[in-house]
Amino acid sequence: MAELHQERPVFHSEADLQHSFARALWRLAPTIESRLEVSQHVPDTPHREHLDLLCIGPSARTAIEFKYFKARWAGTVGPLKEEYVLTSHAATDLGRLGFVSDIARLERFADRPGHNGLALLVTNERSLWMVPPPHTNQKTRDHDFRIHEGRTLAGELRWADGNYKRNARTLRGNYHLSWQPYSEQEGRRGEFRYLAVFTKSGSLDQEQGTSVRR
Repeated sequence: MAELHQERPVFHSEADLQHSFARALWRLAPTIESRLEVSQHVPDTPHREHLDLLCIGPSARTAIEFKYFKARWAGTVGPLKEEYVLTSHAATDLGRLGFVSDIARLERFADRPGHNGLALLVTNERSLWMVPPPHTNQKTRDHDFRIHEGRTLAGELRWADGNYKRNARTLRGNYHLSWQPYSEQEGRRGEFRYLAVFTKSGSLDQEQGTSVRR
């Protein structure tokens, strides 16, 4: 991410983030093969999923899922003095659901020898990393899916207290979330941070970008 920041402090879109990450990976580790949008069969279902990026090394394979959640911001930055006009995604609850769903998908991918995963979220939406104020009335429907600084994701996560089972997710690992700075730009919503969650087969802890087998 430090390498990527030097050239691309901001991205136009999620696809732009994916492509730029793959280019940075090639510069840093040219022996690692990378493939975008790789189709994967889901066992026991007729459905197929697509991995955003598959990295193939001599002894292991890493699947990477990207999320780029934008808040409204505009500016001219980077070595090329590139103009960016970001529109807002607005629905932060669905952004959290999407990121947790990526972790669950990567756990399935990593449940094979020599396979692991990385869920990566880049955003300038502060409400994703800020600890929410205590609620005095009722919980929000995405309460279990909160991904703010210091949160631990684990076990069964229910959407709207279990009233919408389609959005429920179950995680095998325990993931301690630690947000990292990515870039600081002028203007409101000019602070960008990223969250990286690593998955391996079996039960694991994740904290500050490091996975530790329990």
